Amino acid sequence: MAAPTFTSATGGSPAPVRTHTGSLALLASLFFMWGFITVINNTLLPHLRNVFQLDYTRTTLIESVWFVAYFVASIPAALLIERIGYRRSIVVGLLIMAAGSLGMIVAARLPSYPVTLASLFVVACGIALLQVAANPFVTALGPPETAESRLTLVQAFNSTGTWLAPLFGGVLILSRTRGGTAAAGAQALSQADRYRDALATQLPYALVAGVLIALAVVFARARLAEPAPMRAANGQRARRRDLLRHRNLVFGVPAIFIYLIAEIGVANLFINFVSQPDIGNVNQSTASHYLMLLWGGMAVGRFAGSYLMRHARGDHVLAGFALAAFAVMVGAAVLHGPAAMWALILVGLCHSIMFPTIFTLGIKGLGPLTEEGAGLLIMAISGGALVVVQGRLADVYGLQTSFWLTAACELYVLFYAVWGCRVQPR
Repeated sequence: MAAPTFTSATGGSPAPVRTHTGSLALLASLFFMWGFITVINNTLLPHLRNVFQLDYTRTTLIESVWFVAYFVASIPAALLIERIGYRRSIVVGLLIMAAGSLGMIVAARLPSYPVTLASLFVVACGIALLQVAANPFVTALGPPETAESRLTLVQAFNSTGTWLAPLFGGVLILSRTRGGTAAAGAQALSQADRYRDALATQLPYALVAGVLIALAVVFARARLAEPAPMRAANGQRARRRDLLRHRNLVFGVPAIFIYLIAEIGVANLFINFVSQPDIGNVNQSTASHYLMLLWGGMAVGRFAGSYLMRHARGDHVLAGFALAAFAVMVGAAVLHGPAAMWALILVGLCHSIMFPTIFTLGIKGLGPLTEEGAGLLIMAISGGALVVVQGRLADVYGLQTSFWLTAACELYVLFYAVWGCRVQPR
């Protein structure tokens, strides 16, 4: 990646290097928040499945709508960043997320499946804008040779948010509902029960909206060591077709896309899988506590991965984690009882470094095309929308059998680590 040009948040004079630590700390709060909000969906989906009496296909369709937003919003987000800069784009993204969270309160009051879908779509559009802004921002705040380690470290705070979210959702959504506390295999809820359960999402999303608005105010007033957009810094408008000459990006986009199918499929079906009588035999509220272990493993893996990549090449570390992820997903697909549950929990540790490492390897050497490359990689997060395919497989062949799709996804990540991520000499 070309060396970034830094400016202060209020002017064009160079920002001192000492401000980079403060900027990274503030950006870490964004990573925490969007991870937290995204993983609330893992407890929200079984809740909505109960409220609206959905099959697995329609349940995972909710998450598909969430990730379609990444496809729709990522390229406009990159253009917005070029126009108004990183910091202001972050403020806009936070306010969009707050608006969608307030929409979830309306959806709970009605209750309405279409309004729920629309509100989650708006929240995801805001997160897409934050992702396009914050990921290249972090890679630019320091030497290029430590970019993988730096982004993996900050992504660890994202995983801290994902670790806490199941507790938040379990306590404020599932444990306060009839469906969330019912024993596995209990009879269907009455219409009155479903209406009362629907109202349980009002408080958590009101809290989330308040925090997002507060963060927007903080970023609006913050003085960040902000990198100028790479295109402006290099004083040229590079041709977009030049992106196709970068093999690490060309194979990196499908790597992100396919990895998200794996990550989201596991997380969204985890509670339903663990609560099955022949696996964990627990209710959904209790299963959300085991989900914390999956996301906790991801947090631990990212802190450890950040250290490992200070001493080993990022592609080598990625290959090792991908191979381990394939092994545990085969276990989740063929084992039974607690062994299958723990195999699925362990994939969180194996997935931990995948997104930040693929992202950093994907934008290496792009120079003035960094914003466009980052936009394409964030747009590839829309791969999570194909979780509906796994939902369909679960309906037709069984929930456990559907995890073979996840195992296949891990093999592509291994291919990218071994060959696809190599930067071609320019």
